[in-house]
Amino acid sequence: MDSSDQDKLLAQAESICQQRNVRLTPQRLEVLRLMAQQHGAISAYDLLDLLRVSEPQAKPPTVYRALDFLLEQGFIHRVESTNSYVMCHHIEEHSHISALFICDRCGQVAERQTEGIEAILQQLAQSATFTLRHSVVEAHGLCEACQEAADCREHGHCHHDHTVPIKNSKPGR
Repeated sequence: MDSSDQDKLLAQAESICQQRNVRLTPQRLEVLRLMAQQHGAISAYDLLDLLRVSEPQAKPPTVYRALDFLLEQGFIHRVESTNSYVMCHHIEEHSHISALFICDRCGQVAERQTEGIEAILQQLAQSATFTLRHSVVEAHGLCEACQEAADCREHGHCHHDHTVPIKNSKPGR
């Protein structure tokens, strides 16, 4: 995310917090800023390492409290399958169902809206007499660039980095 988009997103988050009458503390804002700089999902401990650049005394509870707040406000998503976090690109929609497409090679996470899936999940929840409060659909695979590299048979005679392994790859899935 470029710096002007990042600035807009952070300003939008501040505005939303004011409207909701919740505090976006400097630490929470810094964690959100660090999240916005990521191209994919990031673990809490990697975030802690980044936060320690500006706040050397930061401890794990600091990051986890900030992440809990950001999750509660709908500014980020937790990627359950990789125990990591990713920016939400629809922060103005407090409660929405997202589909996260996670590349098992480069770690890129693409978020998409789920209009059709959302209706089906609501129907399934209703038939189970269940009140749906939050849901994230996760799908693993390869992004376009990584699929191109995986399909390449010209090792050594191409522009792909063939040393990057495919993570979380489970045969038959």
